[in-house]
Amino acid sequence: MSESKQVACDGGLPRFMIGCENDESKELDVIDMRDISRSYGEDEDEDQSMEPQIVVGICSMMKKSNSKPMTEILERLCKFEYITVVIFSEEVILNEPVEKWPLCDCLISFHSKGFPLDKAVSYAKLRNPLLINDLNMQYFIQDRRQVYRILQEEGIDLPRYAVLNRDPDRPEECNLVESEDHVEVNGEIFHKPFVEKPVCAEDHNVYIYYPTSAGGGSQRLFRKIGSRSSVYSPESTVRKTGSYIYEEFMPTDGTDVKVYTVGPDYAHAEARKSPALDGKVERDSEGKEIRYPVMLTAMEKLVARKVCLAFKQTVCGFDLLRANGHSFVCDVNGFSFVKNSMKYYDDCAKVLGNMVMRELAPQFHIPWSIPMEAEDIPIVPTTSGTMMELRCVIAVIRHGDRTPKQKMKMEVRNALFFDLFEKYGGYKTGKLKLKKPKQLQEVLDIARQLLAELVQHNDCEIEEKKSKLEQLKTVLEMESSLNHNQYGHFSGINRKVQLTYLANRQPKASSGEEDSQKEGPSLLLVLKWGGELTPAGRVQAEELGRAFRCMYPGGQGDYAGFPGCGLLRLHSTYRHDLKIYASDEGRVQMTAAAFAKGLLALEGELTPILVQMVKSANMNGLLDSDSDSLTDCQQRVKARLHEIMQKNRDFSEEDYHKLAPTGSPSLVNSMEVIVNPVSICDQVYTLIQSLTSQICKRLEDPKSANLQLYHSETLELMLQRWSKLERDFRMKNGRYDISKIPDIYDCVKYDTQHNSSLGLEDMLELFRLSRALANIIIPQEYGLTKAEKLDIASAYCLPLMKKIQLDLQRTHEDEAVNKLHPLYSRGVMSPGRHVRTRLYFTSESHVHSLLNIFRYGGLLDELKDEQWKQAMDYLSAVTELNYMTQIVIMLYEDNNKDPSSEERFHVELHFSPGVKGCKDEDNAPMGFGFRPASSENHEKQTNPGSLEDLSQDEPDRAVVSEPISIQRKSPLIRNRKAGSMEVLSESNTSSRGAAFRIFPSTSRQSPEIKPSGLGFEGCSMVPSIYPLETLHNSLSLKQVDEFLTGVCKNGSETQFKRLKSLSAMFESHAEPSIDVESPETPVSTPVQSSQPPDRPLWYSSGPDSTVSSAGPSSPSVTEPSSNSGFNSE
Repeated sequence: MSESKQVACDGGLPRFMIGCENDESKELDVIDMRDISRSYGEDEDEDQSMEPQIVVGICSMMKKSNSKPMTEILERLCKFEYITVVIFSEEVILNEPVEKWPLCDCLISFHSKGFPLDKAVSYAKLRNPLLINDLNMQYFIQDRRQVYRILQEEGIDLPRYAVLNRDPDRPEECNLVESEDHVEVNGEIFHKPFVEKPVCAEDHNVYIYYPTSAGGGSQRLFRKIGSRSSVYSPESTVRKTGSYIYEEFMPTDGTDVKVYTVGPDYAHAEARKSPALDGKVERDSEGKEIRYPVMLTAMEKLVARKVCLAFKQTVCGFDLLRANGHSFVCDVNGFSFVKNSMKYYDDCAKVLGNMVMRELAPQFHIPWSIPMEAEDIPIVPTTSGTMMELRCVIAVIRHGDRTPKQKMKMEVRNALFFDLFEKYGGYKTGKLKLKKPKQLQEVLDIARQLLAELVQHNDCEIEEKKSKLEQLKTVLEMESSLNHNQYGHFSGINRKVQLTYLANRQPKASSGEEDSQKEGPSLLLVLKWGGELTPAGRVQAEELGRAFRCMYPGGQGDYAGFPGCGLLRLHSTYRHDLKIYASDEGRVQMTAAAFAKGLLALEGELTPILVQMVKSANMNGLLDSDSDSLTDCQQRVKARLHEIMQKNRDFSEEDYHKLAPTGSPSLVNSMEVIVNPVSICDQVYTLIQSLTSQICKRLEDPKSANLQLYHSETLELMLQRWSKLERDFRMKNGRYDISKIPDIYDCVKYDTQHNSSLGLEDMLELFRLSRALANIIIPQEYGLTKAEKLDIASAYCLPLMKKIQLDLQRTHEDEAVNKLHPLYSRGVMSPGRHVRTRLYFTSESHVHSLLNIFRYGGLLDELKDEQWKQAMDYLSAVTELNYMTQIVIMLYEDNNKDPSSEERFHVELHFSPGVKGCKDEDNAPMGFGFRPASSENHEKQTNPGSLEDLSQDEPDRAVVSEPISIQRKSPLIRNRKAGSMEVLSESNTSSRGAAFRIFPSTSRQSPEIKPSGLGFEGCSMVPSIYPLETLHNSLSLKQVDEFLTGVCKNGSETQFKRLKSLSAMFESHAEPSIDVESPETPVSTPVQSSQPPDRPLWYSSGPDSTVSSAGPSSPSVTEPSSNSGFNSE
């Protein structure tokens, strides 16, 4: 190779060298190779001795060497200071003798079509380089019979199979008897469906034969051609020439799992739609095959390790079939890279680079220190200065920014509605949720039929009924055409109809509703629409997920200098047990998916992440609640609340005592702003009228004809929103419906945030007044007194409290099923250890309720605990639990303490009120930071580590300072290449006692910015999120466990009484008498129960798993069910 053929490194960026071009074939000796592979990016100085370089040779067909994944990984590998990459040219590989191939110290070589594997084996014998993938084993990988033999010898599960060898020398292996619905191969019977695979692994023409009962014929798989990977054929008879493996067909959930190892301790897993399903390749908007990131179970992780070691292939891909609760390996592909994952490229280069340096640095006398294996244990400093191991993170998180929720109630007595109620099992629980398109169509059909029957009537009662039916019809028709692609195949995710059985008229929650009474049972129909997660909400969730990584310690060793990568390191070494739960609300599920994307550095669309990783948690009301089914206590609270807020006079001392008995500063401040509630409502009503008038004028202006508002809303839809609020807020009797205050605040908050470019007058004044009202109405609907708050909270989140208690208990128990096998755990110092993460995404009601339980349930005594008193003062000053509110519980273990000691396990409680509201900066309450060293040092907590100072940094590279200075052992401090991935551990010099913030505090631009007409889609700024504040950092696990036990016991007794009275009501249920023409007015009901969700079968199919990007995550093993009716996972 001449100097002219060496590619220089421009601007310090690493480049590759191509070894021995076709016009040069001189033999290169060691000195030549060292000379051409000196360090890149440095000035050459003939008088100066060159630093030693380890040469990594790439010997494969050019199509593979030049592929995008290989290029991405090699670019990163070059950034190791002492590594140089040389790519063998295809001309040299094919035409030159191995003696003339370039020299290398480490060889990455693998077989593909046309590659001379024999020559590569000869070269390896001649030069004896370090082999990343063994070459002799690659002969076996080309023969499926040998692959299956090796898998069987290793004890790896594979489908039951038999080999048909059509070899004249071995006639005993060629016994095939074919019948209509089965074949017999050498005495082994395979009933259809079965699979027929050519023994040559390079032959991808795999056939699946179907039984006659299913229509017969066969599915013929082949290498992807365009958008097809298989085709159906009516041919039902097996092939009569060639040798084949016959195996049982494994009934998967329509997906194949692709596993990619990089050494025995790292694997990345992805699922794709099975080519056997319909043969159509699912591609994304860029034309790439859609793949879902998946988690591997404990057994699957062990299998990945076994496959890697058995075939001696460091970089190795293989296929898993998940069926009947087991995983089976059905193919081993040898050298294989993940496509289109920057995270994988980073990880792969790091693992390979460290492997090469570990093996070869000593013989080259390169000063290289092996990263400390002890970094595997996620150690963190505690506030008292000792070191503890993080064991569990539990977070309850509210969904992100959404479009305004809209709701309409009507009482119905028509037989058609009762028939529908019975058809879908409404009488079992007394309530029914209809979300599926087919169900909503049935409701729409009933509305159309009733409207047709009511055409001739002019009665005023009938008119009111007609207007509500018209609205029902309009919304269902509108929603069926709007946003049809918003959530892909999740039709109906942003609208639903709820029906609740009312045995007789119930007391009203809203003081202004009409008083007409009607005997006999009825159904309360509640139509809900809107409430979709916005682009801003998706950004908020993803960025919070990214920031959440920083709570996890680690980042030493391979991940040194990469803040937030401790979590990803746990993932890639199989010790992160992650489950993500979400309620059945679409906005909540999409928030969970976006959060997962940020947390685990996933790429691509949210829908695949949602389908594969987010568990629906509507189990015994874990995260779902029906806000229209109020408890008796809620009914009473709402009635008292509405009574106080309807008084047309200034608040008296008595009102302050009634409305804010806890003396919360946030409530008192809002009451001082309001002074006279009716007067403020008058002002709000006038401002709404002004707003609708302004929107009407805009609609008449021709310049506004094509105006598109945020998230594709039009002026007409905006006018509909506000006009409905104007109609509903002021009732016929002239009084105000206080229950509409949250909806008004919801709408004005949305428009202030996203549609401020319209320049509507008095919007900020409406925001200010409605927020003052909402700051009273919303939190106080969950109880006025402490006792009421606890009663209502237990009704909402008793199952969640039980689940949290179970999560904490399970963490410190000996979970043998979750441990890696010690014999296969080289390189992982703590195979039995893992961090358990449980994330619960839910709505406002659960967050309010859970926080009330911690505040008022008696966890600690404010008079005796100064830190808890400060925390309670802080919470009392928080006015709103906004989008992305978080309640976080972290459990640590001190391995130096006696296992039976109370001091062994340590619990911390953290909280963030979520997204920063409009004009919030000045009056926002400040806590004492995240994990402050001690409550006594709070005067020093001036937020020294806040990310507000790092607003220019990339969001996923946010550095956090730790509360205690730790001198980490640095592998080596030396000059590094520019942009080197081999960033080293650095000493932390933050002062003891400093609190730090982990969440960025900068506004982000929403990604959907599309010019359209006179508006811009998604042009609003995304509000930043308040950092986590520590409420308490020195709780014992025993304290928390006893507290949760007490709360759950009290809540269970209350709920038992409530359910007993409910069941009594249904035991006496008789067939309802139907009054077709009865008037319909909205009421509420005390029924409290949860309805199982309507879920497609595939939604929860497959292993009980959630998320993995760096590949494997935690074991996904079903734990024993608890008496609360849900699995402990």
